[in-house]
Amino acid sequence: MKKLRFLTKSCIFLFFSFLIIMIGLYTYAYFSPKLELTNIGQMYIYDKDENLIYQGSGTSEWVNLENISSYLKDAVISVEDKNFYKHQGFDYLRIAKAMLLNIKNQTIVQGASTISQQYIKNMYLDFDQKWSRKIEEAFLTLELEVHYSKDEIFEGYLNTINFGAGNYGVLNASKYYFNKNASDLTLEEALMLAGIPKNPSNYNPIKNYDKCIERAKVVALTMLNNNLITQEVYDNLFINPVPIYGKRETNNLQMLMYYQDAVLKELETINGIPTSLLDSGSLKIYTTLDINAQTKLEHEILENVTNEDLQVASILIDPDTGAVRALTGGMDYTSSQFNRALSAKRQVGSTMKPFLYYAALESGMTSSSTFVSEPTSFVFSNNKVYKPSNYNDIYANKNITMAAALAYSDNIYAVKTHLFLGEDTLVKTAEKMGIKADLVANPSLALGTSEMSMIDFANGYTTMANGGYLTDNYFIEKVEDLKGNVLYEHNNKKKMVLNSNYVYILNEMLTNTSNANFQNYTTPTALSIASKMSKKYALKTGTTKTDYWTVGYNNDALLMVWLGYDDASEISNEASRWAKNIWVNTIEDYLKDKEDNWYETPSNILGILQDPVTGNPVTNGSASVFYYVKGSEGKAINVDVNNME
Repeated sequence: MKKLRFLTKSCIFLFFSFLIIMIGLYTYAYFSPKLELTNIGQMYIYDKDENLIYQGSGTSEWVNLENISSYLKDAVISVEDKNFYKHQGFDYLRIAKAMLLNIKNQTIVQGASTISQQYIKNMYLDFDQKWSRKIEEAFLTLELEVHYSKDEIFEGYLNTINFGAGNYGVLNASKYYFNKNASDLTLEEALMLAGIPKNPSNYNPIKNYDKCIERAKVVALTMLNNNLITQEVYDNLFINPVPIYGKRETNNLQMLMYYQDAVLKELETINGIPTSLLDSGSLKIYTTLDINAQTKLEHEILENVTNEDLQVASILIDPDTGAVRALTGGMDYTSSQFNRALSAKRQVGSTMKPFLYYAALESGMTSSSTFVSEPTSFVFSNNKVYKPSNYNDIYANKNITMAAALAYSDNIYAVKTHLFLGEDTLVKTAEKMGIKADLVANPSLALGTSEMSMIDFANGYTTMANGGYLTDNYFIEKVEDLKGNVLYEHNNKKKMVLNSNYVYILNEMLTNTSNANFQNYTTPTALSIASKMSKKYALKTGTTKTDYWTVGYNNDALLMVWLGYDDASEISNEASRWAKNIWVNTIEDYLKDKEDNWYETPSNILGILQDPVTGNPVTNGSASVFYYVKGSEGKAINVDVNNME
């Protein structure tokens, strides 16, 4: 009896102690400053000129609770916090049940956060599991509950939670996914939206429609169990596919979201900004985006590519800084969110050759070094035979220069150079220029048979385009919180990794792909677009059975364009024309207000007039300027390259 009386007294003491503590906490919360609701949970993304291109949430997009579909309100309450209108911020019975279940399973299998707690976490806190964060959450939840009505809390919650694909708030999500106001959602649409916040990336209906529907059915089951829908209604849900809209009212470029995804991906890697902040927003992100360049690039892709199954990836970079000005990762983000500029690994074809010829120059060869271009079988010590061929089986059947081989994209010359230098040389050169892919040192590497991502490949080309400096290609200039406190600012880092003399010679050789003086037994690979060029460019095309590349640059811009099929089907020749047109029309528009800004000739570089194909001194016919480091030129006529047109 004594033990029973002691236990009873202890329970009564604990109950009243808990009651006094809670009264004290609620009193403290009541006299605390009122929390601001309508300006929290926003994400702003700006272009390079600090023009707002995306607003994740905010007062202009705030929708009153009475203007939100009753289906959505019921669905969210049912799946997230069925006792929301009954408790005072904490569902103690639910907490007790969750604790018992977690203890039983010896792991966290169920949470007990209320809508009020979730709202506070989304607005003010990161998603750490530390006790200090839990205690802070509890105090802020109390403050929220004593200062605002349940309807005000629920309204704020629905206007700020993450609905995936960069949509914060129910109005943004309703318009983006279904092209509707929040008041007009059907039951099925409401169920889909209500399911997304549990895992915004995984349950995004554009990215993972089937998973979204699976989650929506879980939400529907909670509504059935809470008597909010009937069994008949439940049984007839999602019999037919729900149409998805997937567009924005402003800056409605169908490829812009690929750029935004790249921004958010980079944001996750920045130290000092927790990844969890992406779920709550409350950030201002200043990017490197040139919205005019992005618009033009998308326009040219849609204007030129007539095959709806073909995919296009492209990237425009400021070579001096590595700032990415525009990017596309596919033809239509609403149809496929796979970002081919960041994630697809493809063969790069002959666009690999500039890396090879830089290595050749560095190893003592010159732009007039010759090999015979003819059908060749390469036999190795293990009796394996490698027999590459030129495009359309066109050969000079005589010695040709490196400059000619690059202009014509001669495969035989490239493989001979590659084997002459040693297969490891090209691997090491590409790595030195910033390419991170694991390249295989084999005879075909010179022809671009190794696969890599465009963003990785761009690292190497940026190094050539800025004169030999290794730099980081990047999307984010600065990140601030909503009060203007700078959380991160990009710091440009450049390191000289190449010999500027050889980079200059290589860049000059790359201009010959559009040089009419090189018309001979065959045609330079980019001559077809030469008439569209008002400026001087280093340019290289690349072709495989499944891929077409056009990559070109000068001091002010580097643009890469790739076309291909996701399933690596063979690609038709017309895609080569499309890639070149996209490239030249976009870069010419981007640089239309700038003077021709070619590279300054180093003081120890001289130019020699020579025959384009053989490299012999010119006696008659066409001539082209070959560039040399002084002392390596041999016998030829010296040309004042600084006074040439």
